Amino acid sequence: MSDDLQRKNVRVLLYSLGLVAGMVGLAFASVPLYDLFCRVTGFGGTTQTAQAAPDEVGERTFRIRFVSNIGRDLDWRFEPETREVTVRSGEPALVSYWAENLSERPLAGTAVYNVTPASAGLYFNKTQCFCFQEQVLTAGQGVDMPVYFFVDPQIENDPELDTVTTITLSYTFYPTESDALDEAIEDYYRSVQMTNATPVAGEATGG
Repeated sequence: MSDDLQRKNVRVLLYSLGLVAGMVGLAFASVPLYDLFCRVTGFGGTTQTAQAAPDEVGERTFRIRFVSNIGRDLDWRFEPETREVTVRSGEPALVSYWAENLSERPLAGTAVYNVTPASAGLYFNKTQCFCFQEQVLTAGQGVDMPVYFFVDPQIENDPELDTVTTITLSYTFYPTESDALDEAIEDYYRSVQMTNATPVAGEATGG
């Protein structure tokens, strides 16, 4: 085999290895990159986050509807405490969802969320939300889960949304595995063991 052919084969091999490595790296990065892309562009109805509501309130009024869903294998009750509110663009609003663990053990859930119409996601901002982090509920525990949001007044400058008067915010909770869940489960079973080890009144304790 000539030296030129050997060099060509080596270049082809290195190119192939580099391509494979790049594809593997892209596969690992695709989820966070896609998530970042959705958060920046509002693609797919992904909502935005903000530090605070704007100082000025716009002219248009929007009806905001709230929807809740539970993924399979998560034994929770999850529903909005308010089905809908009416706000002006730029006006902050606070609503709550109710979540309750119906099982006899701690369960952790993470909320996936979006708005419809999807193009409104770029203008729907949350300053506080239970969806920013995983939620862990002990057996039978029920909690209020607040959402503090506003619709960016810039929506009034978007001709594609001129006719939009209703925006639906939807959450779906899915079960998640986490250290917080593991710790809650350990605490739960530890408490069960302690309860079982406590002598019943009138029962002989020995000694």
